[in-house]
Amino acid sequence: MQAGGTILARAVSDPEDRLLTAEEPLAGLQLRCGGELPGTIAVPELLELVRKARRYRFRLARAISANDGSDTITAWVEVEPREDEIGGTPGCDIVVRNWQSSPLPSEEISFAERRRMMTDRHLAELTAQLDGSQRLLTAVTDSPDLAQVAARMEDGIGRLWTDFLPPENVTHKQPLHWRLLDGTRVSVEGSDRPWRITLIPHIRPGFDPSGFELLLISDEPQAGDVMGANPIEPALRRSLVGQDLSPVLRQPISRIIANAETIRTRLAGPIPDAYADYAGEIASAGKLLLDLLEDLADLEVVESENFSTAPDHIDLSEVARQAAGILNVRAREKGIVIDAPQVAESLPAVAEFRRVLQILLNLIGNAIRYSREKSRIWLRLESLGSMARVIVADQGPGLSEEQQARVFEKFERLGRSGDGGSGLGLYISRSLARAMGGELSVESSPGQGARFILDVPADREA
Repeated sequence: MQAGGTILARAVSDPEDRLLTAEEPLAGLQLRCGGELPGTIAVPELLELVRKARRYRFRLARAISANDGSDTITAWVEVEPREDEIGGTPGCDIVVRNWQSSPLPSEEISFAERRRMMTDRHLAELTAQLDGSQRLLTAVTDSPDLAQVAARMEDGIGRLWTDFLPPENVTHKQPLHWRLLDGTRVSVEGSDRPWRITLIPHIRPGFDPSGFELLLISDEPQAGDVMGANPIEPALRRSLVGQDLSPVLRQPISRIIANAETIRTRLAGPIPDAYADYAGEIASAGKLLLDLLEDLADLEVVESENFSTAPDHIDLSEVARQAAGILNVRAREKGIVIDAPQVAESLPAVAEFRRVLQILLNLIGNAIRYSREKSRIWLRLESLGSMARVIVADQGPGLSEEQQARVFEKFERLGRSGDGGSGLGLYISRSLARAMGGELSVESSPGQGARFILDVPADREA
């Protein structure tokens, strides 16, 4: 379900997901992302959307994002498979709407926030575009649970999104600062599953958001969404940090961040530079608290007695490229090059997409943090029969045998301090790998960098 809007560009793809023709600005983005025209689609999120539409022969529409080296691009894309005369699927018609460009995110957007945005986009069952006042512009869903609310949202273009997805435990009426609504639980008419929303702003530093991407996500999978997935046990869903304490803490911390950023950017009026710097430090400290909260929530989940993952058919090559794309900006700030798998590479596996992405983001993020400037990070794929492997190798200081034995322990930071880490990332990552039937290990020598190795079950049917 997609509301009408101005068509900015049209494109056509073939059965091999090659972009045959494309109008500007999509054509330029294809070239700036390292692709050719004609050539394989070079924007990872667009490539994934086209593949799904072609594979399932179903029209899909959602927001995609990409960075072209200088800007972050957000666009609404509609993809519709084309049928030939004998019933095959020769390719897809692509329509682009609501193109927005903003400077690449700076260090103000934390690693955990970038990770959350990427995984939430993958999990979202309804996506909507909002203007700067949080009023609806477009809405789309493929979920039967959400068909009713999506139809109401489509008929209510121009109204506040909260008219259709009322936040739970929020007594104040709109308009509220978007940070106070990001991550809140919402009620969805016609669905018994628990739902939360993520708000991703289209923003330039120092300015109010020009619009938002709204993602509606359920932490309880829809029946049949993943292989063998069962609804999450109530005992697992109820978690001190993740479900009970996290929403309570997130709202006041978000309020602190929002107010500090208002002061820092002088939106409330002119102030001396020193006070703006103080406000920036307050906002940064608040974001670190939110990062820690996310880590503690993950820790509580993986240590739950009933914890299990939701395996699906994935391509490790695509996940690795997406993880590299998310962290490319951070790497470039240190002059580090991330050598990711090529678009033509493929390594099918059976694992949970968001958990594999979470592990790779943690491994690549650590490699960037501890590697020297102007070095290189490699992401390599290996097929090992029953297992599929991703290797993250860096040119950092390396680890001694004693450090390798401790690096996966809880709260272990190997004596490092002041880097903002919680010491939980590798412990959580190994727990997730083992929950998926795989393993996370390390090979290293002092002065020779490190190779972190993620193994997950291979997809033998692919």
